[in-house]
Order: sequence, then structure tokens, then C-alpha cells
Amino acid sequence: MSILNKLFKQTFIYGLATVLPRILSFILVPFHTGVMNTSTYGETSLVFTFIAICNVVLAYGMETAFFRFFNKEEGKVNVVSTSLISIGATTLGFLFMSYLFHEGIAKFLSLDASVFLIVVAILTFDALTIIPFAWLRAKEKPMRYAIIKVSSVALNLLLNLFFLSLLPEMQEEGNALWKTLYIPDFQVGYVFLANAISSGIAFLWVGGVYLDTKYTFDVVLWKRMMRYAIPVLIAGMAYTINEVFDRYLLEWLLPAEISKSEIGKYSGCYKLAVFMTLFSTAFRLGIEPFFFSHADSKNPQKGYAQITDYFVIFGSIILLVVVVFADVIKLILIPNETYWEALKIVPFIVLANFFLGIYHNLSVWYKVTDKTRYGAFISVIGAIITLAINIIFIPKIGYMASAIATLCAYTAMMCLSYYLGKKLYPVPYNMRKILFYGGLSILFSFSSFYIFNRNLIVGSLMLCLFLGLIYKMEGDKLKAIFLKRGN
Repeated sequence: MSILNKLFKQTFIYGLATVLPRILSFILVPFHTGVMNTSTYGETSLVFTFIAICNVVLAYGMETAFFRFFNKEEGKVNVVSTSLISIGATTLGFLFMSYLFHEGIAKFLSLDASVFLIVVAILTFDALTIIPFAWLRAKEKPMRYAIIKVSSVALNLLLNLFFLSLLPEMQEEGNALWKTLYIPDFQVGYVFLANAISSGIAFLWVGGVYLDTKYTFDVVLWKRMMRYAIPVLIAGMAYTINEVFDRYLLEWLLPAEISKSEIGKYSGCYKLAVFMTLFSTAFRLGIEPFFFSHADSKNPQKGYAQITDYFVIFGSIILLVVVVFADVIKLILIPNETYWEALKIVPFIVLANFFLGIYHNLSVWYKVTDKTRYGAFISVIGAIITLAINIIFIPKIGYMASAIATLCAYTAMMCLSYYLGKKLYPVPYNMRKILFYGGLSILFSFSSFYIFNRNLIVGSLMLCLFLGLIYKMEGDKLKAIFLKRGN
């Protein structure tokens, strides 16, 4: 089986592991927006923002360092053992300190203390599964990875339906057990209780790695891994600012009486970009082990360039499909019309996530050369752009400023990574092809949405024309990849 054929097979499986959970989560979007008003949904989004920030801190770049050193070191057992001890120690320290000061922290975050403790449980379980899941990917066990991920999210979905829909109805029937479980006005808490239970089950499923490992803590190796990981942590924090911190800025910079409602509308319509996020994440999960395992092969840059070509082709299609059919997708994901006011952000957010995916492909140069400090530098630049545009323009144009800021930040990061990589680790990207497909998709998308006012017939004709061009120019190559059979 060729390298590209194997890569796309693994990407497909990782894609299922990403897409199927998100498809299940899609059910939660119309469900949550149906049972919650925009203000409550905005509050839930703020808690998820807090979780996203803490996840980055608790991971502190160790997952990426694990991949790099697992493929680089002869003593793979030491890499696994040292990584597990490091993540385990910091996570347990976080758990202890959070429980000790939970009342003060919850008050600072304007959260109920019980909800905060549930969030701490989620963060703890998620952190403890970082290395076990990375180990599954490094050992090329995508099916097991997929089954665990999908099962965890399916359980989360079922628990959400139980806590938010069935339990309120069942407790009204007078059963003592259901009345004991039911807490009035606890919608936000139930969302995260479901998440905590499913995360705990996932930990039990993969936690066997902690029991099967023969522990040795290699201090020298750990220091090398941390030198590699810290810039990744900085980059991750900056990325989180770009991705979710705008929710907090909206809360702080908009009038208090409308802030949570506006956050709810923005977060609801932001979900329409999830198709691009799914594709980018699945692609990244598939290619990241490939990048590291082939870094020392002969002329790996050629393979990296080919991979980026295909990412741009498929990403361009997804961009155009989502924008053209935004009015159809909204009926499925966010049927509550009170959220549709924010639909105008969709082209900006989908395009921003497309550029972010390209950036992740371009970022191979600083990862395989151990120059992760450049990744931190690039992400910090993006974060500065995000903060500046949001702070200046949110008081004037509201959540539209957040959408524009996201696009500007990821555009700058993509361009800067390409510029630096061209000088420090040249990869022969086919820029003519990338600019043609990407540029044409952007032109058609924005024309369809803004100039032709989301006219479905015009947009569909543009999509058919675009697909026809791809088939004519790339059809033989794509068939060779997907139809080729290995030994």
C-alpha cells in the first residue's frame, strides 16, 4: 500500500472517530438551543470556553512532544513512562488544588460550586487520557481509537437527553428516585454532569496503559520533552485565545443585559463551521504521526507538499458546500429562529477554519525540525490580532467583530508560517494550484452568500462548476489514491 493510500485510509478512520462523535453532538445543538434560551446557551458556551483553556494548560504540549520523541527515540518505553508520570503528577496536583479552593474559584468564575467541581472532574479525566489516546495513534490503532471516542460521545448524548428531557418529565410522575435526582434550574450543570460521566468511562477504557507500563522517570528525557513542549503550550494558549476567548470578550465588552444572549446566538451559528473543523481535525489526526515518522526519510518535503494539495482541494469543496447550503444546514443544527440573526458570520468562520487547517499542514516544518518556538511566535501574533480587533470593534459591531478577528488571525498565521517555512525548511508547495482552488472557492462562496443573497440555485450552479473543474483537473490522481490496492 502506498504511503498516501495508507495515510488516507487512516485519515478516513480518524475522520470517522471525529465526524461520528460530532454528528452525535450535532443532535445536541438543536436540542440545547431548543430547551435553552440564548442566555442560558451563552452561559454554557462560556463554561466550555473555560474548559478549552484549561485543557491546553493541563496538556502543556506533552501530546505533541510524545509523538516527536516516540518516533525519534529508541527507548520508546521510556517516552511512554515519562509522559504518563508527568501528565499524571500535574493532573493530580490540579485536582487537589481545585478541590481545596473550589469555592473561591467558582465564585470568581460566577459558577455554582457544584458545577465547578463537575468541570474539574471533566478536566481531570480528559487530561489523564491524553497520553493513552496519543499512544493508540502512535501505535497506529485507529479503529480502537475510533470506537472509544464514538462510544464516549454517544453516552454523553444519551445522558444529555436523559437529564434535560426525560428526567424533568419523569420526576413529575411522583417517583421518589427521579425526584431525588432532579435539580430545578440546573440545565447548565446537567450538561457538564453528562460530559463528566462519559469522560470518566473513556478514562476507564484507555486507563489500562497506566497499569501496563513499567515505570521509569527519565529526567534527562523529560527535560528535553519539556523544552519541545513549552513552545507548543504557548502556541496552544494563543490558539485557544483565537478560537474561544472571544466569548469572554463579548461578555466583558457588550452591555450586561444582552451579552450572554449575543454569545448564545454567536456560538449557535458558529456551529455551522463544524464541518470544516471536522475535516481539518480528522486530517491532522491522520497526518501528524505520518509527519514525524517520515521526517528522516528521503525527501519527505515532496510528500508534505502533496498532502497540502489534497487538503486544499477538499477544504475548498467543504467551504463552498457549507456556505451555499447554510440556509439548509441551519434548519437541522439550529432550528430555533432566535439564533439566526448571527448567520452572517458563517462565511467568515468557515473560511477562517479552512485557513487554520492549511496552517496546521504548513506547520510541519517547525515540528519536524524541533523549532516549536516558531509555532509559539506565530500563534502569539494571531492572538494579538484577535485581541486587538475584538477589543476595538466589539463595542461597535458586536459579534461580527469576533468573526472578522478570527479570519484575520488565521490568515496572518497561515501566511507567516508559509513565509518562515520557505526560508527555514523549504517545501515545494504547488502554489499555483493552491491559489487557484482556494481563491475560486472563496470567490464563489462570498458571491453566493452576500452578492446573490444566499440564492440556492445560483450557489448550486457555482458548486457544480467548481466540482466539474476539480474532476477534470484532478480526477485521475484522486482515483489513483482512493482506488489503489496494496498488497
